[in-house]
Parts: sequence; C-alpha cells; structure tokens
Amino acid sequence: MPARKHFFTSESVGEGHPDKVCDQISDAVLDDVLRQDPYGRVACETYVTMGLLIVGGEITTSGFVDVHNLTRSVLKEIGYTHPKYGFDYHTCAVINTIHNQSADIAQGVDTGGAGDQGFMVGYACRETEELMPLPIMLSHKLVRRMADVRRQGILKYLGPDCKSQVTVEYHDGHIKRVDSCVLACQHTEEILDASKERITKKARQELIDVIADPILKEYVDKDTKYYVNETGKFVIGGPQSDTGMTGRKIVVDTYGGVAAPGGGAFSGKDPTKVDRSAAYMARYVAKNIVAAGLAEKCLLHLAYVIGRAEPLSIMVDTFGAGKLSEAQFIKLIRENFDLTPRGMIKSLDLLRPIYKKTACYGHFGRTEPEFSWESTDKAAVLKKQAGRL
Repeated sequence: MPARKHFFTSESVGEGHPDKVCDQISDAVLDDVLRQDPYGRVACETYVTMGLLIVGGEITTSGFVDVHNLTRSVLKEIGYTHPKYGFDYHTCAVINTIHNQSADIAQGVDTGGAGDQGFMVGYACRETEELMPLPIMLSHKLVRRMADVRRQGILKYLGPDCKSQVTVEYHDGHIKRVDSCVLACQHTEEILDASKERITKKARQELIDVIADPILKEYVDKDTKYYVNETGKFVIGGPQSDTGMTGRKIVVDTYGGVAAPGGGAFSGKDPTKVDRSAAYMARYVAKNIVAAGLAEKCLLHLAYVIGRAEPLSIMVDTFGAGKLSEAQFIKLIRENFDLTPRGMIKSLDLLRPIYKKTACYGHFGRTEPEFSWESTDKAAVLKKQAGRL
C-alpha cells in the first residue's frame, strides 16, 4: 500500500521585519521595568511605519523607562543604522503614549487572579530534539542564519528585514524531506543585474549556498525547490515597505500553524497576563508529557477568566496515541503543576527581564537558559506517577 503523503508549511520572520521590530521594543520596555521593579505591570504595544515609531499601552511601576533612548538602542541592535535600509535609528521619530494600568483590572490581579480572560495553548511532538514541529524550527533557523551571516559580514549586502518559509513532505505522518524553501532577504542594490530589476543568478545561488544549505542539508534532495526573492529584488524593506505592530506574528511565535496559537499575543505583557504565562505553562506541561513518553504529541488548552486564579477548563488531546485517558492526564497535570497565575510565575521564574530574547525566533523550542518553560524536569515524575494510574 503506498504511503499516505501530505505537506505542511510554516514561516518565520527575522528581527528586522516590522512586526518583529515592534515585538522586540515592547519586550525591551517590559524587561526594563522588571529590572527595576519585578512587580511592575506592563501592557506595551508598538507601531512602526516609514520614519515613525509609536510606543503605547499601560504601565504601572515604581521605576522609570527612557522609552526614546531604549527604542533607538533596540533599532541600532537590530541593524537599522543607515538610511540605505529605509529606516534609521538616528533619525526616526519616536512617540511615547504610555499611561497607567486600569485600576479595575488591577483589583482582580492584585489578589492573584488572571489578568484577562482567554484560552491558551501548549503543544509538543517528537519531530525534533526540541520536541517541536520541524517546519517552524527550520524556518526559525533560516532567519537566524540570515541575521548571523549579515552581522558577521559574510554577505555584506544583506539588510535587516527577512522572511523564510519551509514546506515539509510527510509520509504516513513521518518526515520524508523538505519539498521547498522560501527566502526573502532584504539587500542593497549592489547585487542587482544590469536591468536593476532582479538580483543576479550568482547572488541567488549564494543565498542558497550560504543560508539555506547549512540549515536544510539533512532534509533536501535533488527535487527540493528554492524560491529566493521571487519578485526579483528586495531593496525596499523594513518599516519603509510595510507597517509593523506588536503581536501580529502569533503563529510564527508559537507552533507554525501545527497547533492553534491561543487567544492572545505575548510580547509587551508582564506574566500576570495569562496570555503569556499560561501559554508558557501549557508548553511546559505538554513538553514534559511527551518527554515522559506518555504521548508522541500532546495538545493542551487552558482557559481563564479575569480576576480568578484557577483555570476554567483544561483540555488534553494526544491524538489517539496517549498512554492515559484525558481524565487521567488532567489528574496528573493538576497534581504536578500549579496553573494559577502566581503558581505559574513562581514555577517558571517569570519575573525576570528575559523577554526581549523571546521576541524573535519563536517563544518555544529554544535552548537558552532564560526559557524555563522548555525544561523537561518533570518528565521522570510524570512517567513514574502515570504508571500508578
């Protein structure tokens, strides 16, 4: 019987993409508050367009954030350091419209309740070492590679803005190969051909050889297709070419479309907002279930209401291949994980200034020490207790 074949595609965007610029600035503001005041409340959003950046939202803190200088510092670090990229940290206008958090919300959060209503999603699977879906992990690695190549001066013509997309072919649910790879790389005019409408064939191949091949080599074959700057050129990029806003890339931030992203974005929100803390806890729980060998993949839903601490509902889906019933999984979760906002913040040590690093290359599947929700420290206990159910 022939293998059942299907394809799945995920995308990622680099740190110079307008939406990711906004995510990083919002999380940089959050980190600056937490450095001074671990109990500060932050809901910060950023908007960027050609020559203009607006930072707004609600912040209550005993500290002080120099929004203008902080914003320019982030833009400089990203690489918007010259007018040739269409946006320059020296000259762009920065407007600060931040005000205090609503007292109506604060009175529910101060008692330990959730900072908002909504549902949050966690997911894990055995496709990669990170227990993440392969398409999104490869897409993240490609845009990170673009940034490394640019910063190291390996390809001097690259600009800060970039995107990637990877389509993986599966046979009977198992990874077979990478079917296609999309690279969109902002660049200066030096690699355009004589018509000035397309990059040269040499530059196109160079982008494949230097960026794509080191990341994808294990999965490509002679039939893998590459799409590089398919309009022909990508000179006009960043905020010059497109507006950006905090929170518009929640599928990129999570599981690349394999699992639903949940009800809210992450960046710019302190961990009393369950949009963030419960999504991190849901990933932590799902990853430990898979790491314990109790399921090949696990999807977890948590739902909350503003002002109340305990989740309204817990849903576990192991896609018919879990070693326990859903009721047994929920019992195991309740016994081993504190799902209240205060419990999640304490368990995952979330009152640290760690968030700017999360704003690019995904919030999940990371190995850096700041990403406490990626730990599998509960796996052995879950495995042991599951044997008694």
